Amino acid sequence: QVQVVESGGGLVQPGGSLRLSCAASGSILSLSTMGWYRQAPGKQRELVAAITGGRTTNYSDSVKGRFTISRDNAKNTVYLQMNSLKPEDTAVYYCNARGRSTWGPFDYWGQGTQVTVSS
Repeated sequence: QVQVVESGGGLVQPGGSLRLSCAASGSILSLSTMGWYRQAPGKQRELVAAITGGRTTNYSDSVKGRFTISRDNAKNTVYLQMNSLKPEDTAVYYCNARGRSTWGPFDYWGQGTQVTVSS
């Protein structure tokens, strides 16, 4: 079994910064693409940023230049550094992890962490 756990959300003022972490654990043989998604009230879940095993990154246009995704393969952890936060960044942020476990390929979601940008 594989577990995916996010941390680091909270309340921040506009223009502030937050760093989200997502750790995958369990019977993991390898991790491939890991990504951050978000879902605001009344909206569909959308991709924020993703990073492959080779560290190729992809960002949504709305966060380019403000957010940075990175990963530590030794810790099976992905990070999302969020700078210059705006009220429209308010959402529940979800981590997605894909890879292979001892029983086959997996694609797991974390439980989500709330990010609120407000003065």
